[in-house]
Amino acid sequence: MYLQNIKIWNFRKFGTDGTYDPAKPNLDLKLTQGLNLLIGENDSGKTAIMDAIKLVLKTHSYEWIKVEIEDFNKNSNKFRIELHFENLSDDEAKHFTEWLSWKGEGAMAEPTLKIIFEAKRIENKIISSDVKAGPNEGNMLTQEAKEFLKITYLKPLRDAKNELIPKKNSRLSQIFQEHDAFKGQGDTHLLVELFKQFNVDIKKYFEGKDKTDRILPDNQQKGKKLKSEIDKYLKSFYDKSKETDIKVVEANLKNILEKLELLVKDEHNIGLGTLNRLFMASELLHLNKENYDGLRLGLIEELEAHLHPQAQMQVIESLQEQENIQLILTTHSPNLASKVKLENIILCNNNNSFPLGINYTKLDRADYIFLERFLDTTKSNLFFAKGLILVEGWSEELLIPALAKFLKRKNIIEKDLTEAGVSVINVGNTALHNYSRIFLRNEVPYMDLQISVITDTDIRFYKKIPMQNSDGSLVKDSNGKVVYNYEKENIREVAVSVREKMTNISTKFNEQTVRSFPAKYWTLEFSLNKSNALGEIFREITKEVHSGSDWTDFEKELSKKLINRTLDKVEISYRLAEKLDNTNDINFNENDTINYLINAIKYACNC
Repeated sequence: MYLQNIKIWNFRKFGTDGTYDPAKPNLDLKLTQGLNLLIGENDSGKTAIMDAIKLVLKTHSYEWIKVEIEDFNKNSNKFRIELHFENLSDDEAKHFTEWLSWKGEGAMAEPTLKIIFEAKRIENKIISSDVKAGPNEGNMLTQEAKEFLKITYLKPLRDAKNELIPKKNSRLSQIFQEHDAFKGQGDTHLLVELFKQFNVDIKKYFEGKDKTDRILPDNQQKGKKLKSEIDKYLKSFYDKSKETDIKVVEANLKNILEKLELLVKDEHNIGLGTLNRLFMASELLHLNKENYDGLRLGLIEELEAHLHPQAQMQVIESLQEQENIQLILTTHSPNLASKVKLENIILCNNNNSFPLGINYTKLDRADYIFLERFLDTTKSNLFFAKGLILVEGWSEELLIPALAKFLKRKNIIEKDLTEAGVSVINVGNTALHNYSRIFLRNEVPYMDLQISVITDTDIRFYKKIPMQNSDGSLVKDSNGKVVYNYEKENIREVAVSVREKMTNISTKFNEQTVRSFPAKYWTLEFSLNKSNALGEIFREITKEVHSGSDWTDFEKELSKKLINRTLDKVEISYRLAEKLDNTNDINFNENDTINYLINAIKYACNC
């Protein structure tokens, strides 16, 4: 069985100022059977989801989990959590016979299980209901049934070193006691017998004998002497008939397991990263126990804790290959986000959670295949942003952050990209559509994530024409290459083509919270040349970068380089961005040709 759905009313972030509508949960999140990765900016509800599951099901580590005043959303006096389980096998379902519901009819009906937990508060007094299960409002779930629903949980910033060392009630001893190797065997276990024999051998040492009762050499009789000295004082202080008994610990299985330590063979002084992986390996034992009919669900918060990027990749790849278990993870790591399949990601945004599987987004199956190949660690930053600007290339990626800082200094916008939590994502021309549709939902609620798509119209203002001799043959240079002439396109025809392209772009990208901001004038560089504010600076920089070119007719030479793709766009944008960082003496008017960039920044930053 697996946790298929979690519904929440008025728990933590998920609520509506005290109102409670049983038909409208504040969170209605569908999960996958395998891996589920919760990602999103800080304070977006990831931990609240994990804690809601823990609060209802409890954990194998027997940690104390209770309802706090802070668990109630704002002014609410009641919260509710429902967990829906599906795909129960016969062996799993037998533990919940009287609480089952059924999905489907007749022979095709499948058992499902709904778990319900509610808590109320009257002023500062909390009244929690017991966990219920079943159709409608359900019936009380027995403690025996609850045992089969316990989960494995790894908290954030876990102290793996402290969890793995020998001590009373150590976490390692708890894990081992629940495994088939030790569970229910008590003092009949082989380890107990071995330990009893070990204590016999220790007793003989302090009697001056070896394990075969032979007298030890004089240089090994110090143990006997030590015991005799203590016995002398004991007899004088207490009773002449008494003597000491020296042994390790009482020979019972629990005490033995509390003395065990888990290490990596042949490695010494291992660091926190390795200890963390070792601890995760031991905790996940619960999920792969043989002959176990309970829930195999693991929650891991901040999987990346103490792990360098390559270790993160190794761990997440291994977890994705696990079968017959369900995992719910949280992360702030772009590395992990880039490695997990898009349809296993759940984006937490604006007090809601959005699965990115094919049933929920407007992406096609082909889009998923494309994105999983190209969604690298840089682009995966988009999952942690409050707003996005999708661009076609390096020029825009370099220029836009500097332009936003300049606009902030000039009080044109209130916040720059960093302050607004906006990421600029360079996805390339062919991928703009794919990336923008990640955030488009098949049904409400929609994401509250403002996304600007900056793209070129790519309608050329000049055309490239091969030169011909009087006989109609092509003119060639000394190297045998065709010589071209560059002529201005018909202005009216260009204007018509631009309007059509702008309409197509608007139709393609303006949906839900996605907005398009196209360059009306061919490309970014052509728009910069025509800009009243930046045109002169752009031309100076371009001439410096391409000092060997003939710039007598700047627009024509620029067009030539754009058509032939010989313009060093990156270097020009880098220098222009540096110029913007070091000047305030630039003024934009409402008709400037690069206002589409400014408007894109304003929209993404919600300014």
